[in-house]
Amino acid sequence: MAFSDYKTALVTGASGGMGWAIASRLAQKGLKVHAFARSAEKLAQLQQECGVVPHVVDVTDTDAVTRAVSDIEIDVLVNNAGVSRPGSLLTSDAFDIDEQIDVNLRAGLHLARLILPGMMARDRGHIVNITSMAGHYEFGGHIAYHATKAAMHTVSRQLRVDAFGRRVRVTEISPGRTETDIFAHVEKIDPAEAKRKYFEGFEMPQTSDIADAVEYAVGAPQYVNIGLIELLPTLQVPGGLRTAKRVGDEVILTSNK
Repeated sequence: MAFSDYKTALVTGASGGMGWAIASRLAQKGLKVHAFARSAEKLAQLQQECGVVPHVVDVTDTDAVTRAVSDIEIDVLVNNAGVSRPGSLLTSDAFDIDEQIDVNLRAGLHLARLILPGMMARDRGHIVNITSMAGHYEFGGHIAYHATKAAMHTVSRQLRVDAFGRRVRVTEISPGRTETDIFAHVEKIDPAEAKRKYFEGFEMPQTSDIADAVEYAVGAPQYVNIGLIELLPTLQVPGGLRTAKRVGDEVILTSNK
């Protein structure tokens, strides 16, 4: 198993949700996990729970990220940090777009740029990009979120081209709706309210299921690259066909299949 080949990992967005679960799982597998997040308090809790090395850093601060990784070797990079905004382009402002590009795309590119050369030189490494079904399917949601996740899908494929010839693997894990605190953050509502609104009565994957997918991909034999995992609820399907007609200023939905 490839875990025996690796010693260290870096997980961004490790202070909650999927990042917390992934960092904990990799630590349980025996890796020294460097956990990146903005919340010192939550990182301290994670450190106490599973012994990660905390780094209080904003992944959009490229200089700070560069300093943080300058003297450490990373065998497994998990680009997990992500943000979203409610609404569409029609209701967004400049910050809504810029923050999503900076966190969801630019940060992952810079981390790969900083860490991939060392992986290539050591002839071992694994980059895991946590994207979203929003990067593959169009549905109601903020265009910048869809665009950045689609871009990271392309980055994941292109990284394999850049790393060709060395034992560096690249995996994209693309979740659908998963029970995390992201909806509370996006809508700026109480977590209990978000739970009632988005999760109660639904059969949702848990953050542990995402950690299972990461463990599966990283733990595969070194000669096996798990390229893409779509991980959706059984009772969630992307796509569908909607047709509307206009009657004056009124829009009438005529089908939803």
